[in-house]
Amino acid sequence: MWLFAIFVAIPVIEIALFIQVGGLIGLWPTLGIVVATAVAGSWLVRAQGAREMANLRQSFSSLNDPSEPLANGAMILFAGALLLTPGFFTDAVGLLLLLPPVRTRVFEYFRSRVAFSRFEMGSNSATYRAGPRSTVIDGDFIEVDPSDRPDQPPSGWTKH
Repeated sequence: MWLFAIFVAIPVIEIALFIQVGGLIGLWPTLGIVVATAVAGSWLVRAQGAREMANLRQSFSSLNDPSEPLANGAMILFAGALLLTPGFFTDAVGLLLLLPPVRTRVFEYFRSRVAFSRFEMGSNSATYRAGPRSTVIDGDFIEVDPSDRPDQPPSGWTKH
């Protein structure tokens, strides 16, 4: 029900804002603002996305928890989608998500609402310590000759 309300409310808000802003400043300045926010937003998303990618690589290389850089990257990607969507409300939300303090608060909110039981990364796992060749699986096989079954076409898995 909430998702339906959001999908109805956002276009209504956008249309109302377009009418109000267009009535105040005119058609061409309104369209100029929409195009300018899309261009500026795509530039900001690219710059901040590259910075968060570097943070993610650094957290992987130092074996730190990558959840915050991953969440920041997802929020930047969502902000980019909002900024490319024409409208003043979506632009405002997208620009807010590009602010690092806002992303930090959103991340802390979701972190407090999500619980996880275990996080493991690196060489702590038992399968890694055992080594990749320490497990031997015995098995039997029967070689099948396709000429023994003349009434069936080849399956495509056999050589002709």
